[in-house]
Amino acid sequence: MFDPSTVTLAVSILAALSLAGLAYALLSPLLDREDKKERINKVAVVDRRAAHAKQAAADDLANRRNSIARKLKQQQAIIEEKTKGASSSKAPLDVRLERAGLGWTLRQFVMFSALCGLIAGGGLYAVGAPLFAAIAAGVAGGFGFPNWYVGFKANKRMKKFLLEYPNAIDVIVRGMKAGLPLNDCMMIISREAADPVRGEFKKVVEAQQLGMPLPEAVAKMYLRIPLPEVNFLAIMMAIQGQSGGNLSEPLGNLSKVVRDRKRMKAKIDAMSMEAKSSAAIIACLPIAVIILIYLSTPDYITLLFTERLGHLLLGACGVLMLTGVLVMRKMINFDF
Repeated sequence: MFDPSTVTLAVSILAALSLAGLAYALLSPLLDREDKKERINKVAVVDRRAAHAKQAAADDLANRRNSIARKLKQQQAIIEEKTKGASSSKAPLDVRLERAGLGWTLRQFVMFSALCGLIAGGGLYAVGAPLFAAIAAGVAGGFGFPNWYVGFKANKRMKKFLLEYPNAIDVIVRGMKAGLPLNDCMMIISREAADPVRGEFKKVVEAQQLGMPLPEAVAKMYLRIPLPEVNFLAIMMAIQGQSGGNLSEPLGNLSKVVRDRKRMKAKIDAMSMEAKSSAAIIACLPIAVIILIYLSTPDYITLLFTERLGHLLLGACGVLMLTGVLVMRKMINFDF
């Protein structure tokens, strides 16, 4: 019925297919294992390369941060060396007068001190006070009051400077983003800003026009305005002068920090106002009581001013009151 050759060929084909299937069934797991191992190795290689690239990027970022930190420390050390004593109350008298914005010469300050001493000592002696009290008042008026006045004017000027300083930094940031040179931004501030920022940046522009490098001119401004915000600006200018870079981002952060500190200070003042009012009332109450008693019954209170024991009691009370006022001031004075 079937041709023997045809049957033989069919059997041979079926046998070959069976052997091929058997071989595939036996060898397929091994091939899949090898292929899977190869794929795993490729994935591992890719992962290792990605990990190496990520580690290299992290190391590069860390190196850059360390380099910037070293540059910041170096520039801060250089600026502190150039402006030695800027943040100290023992700064030279001419520097303190310049910080106060009074425009006095040393001779004028000496004349003002002598006038204050004469008014304090002579006035107290004229009303019948003892000679030693008049001399003490003259010394306090001649040395204490002028220095206090200069420090008071300097602190007031620095507070006023901080009010306008963020706006000046914003002018630099917006100008640099718009493509203006840094010198032009400085000139805009020296013309348009409010005092004392305008005067300080005007001095920077004038010093630069005379040939002084911009980082050194800004460092001189830190000598006149010893504030951390001005010191940061001087450091940024020094780094930008050495290695270049974009100043808009760090200066924008500086402006934000100054405004945040201003809001924090206003919040602290509002929270501590009740304690300050209580301290002022407690400090003024003994003086008010003495004045009222003197106006109502002067004979009752004059013993404190005519007797030696009264002088001692007044001195002790004055020391105790001063101590109490200083303690209360320390308790309500928040540093941040």
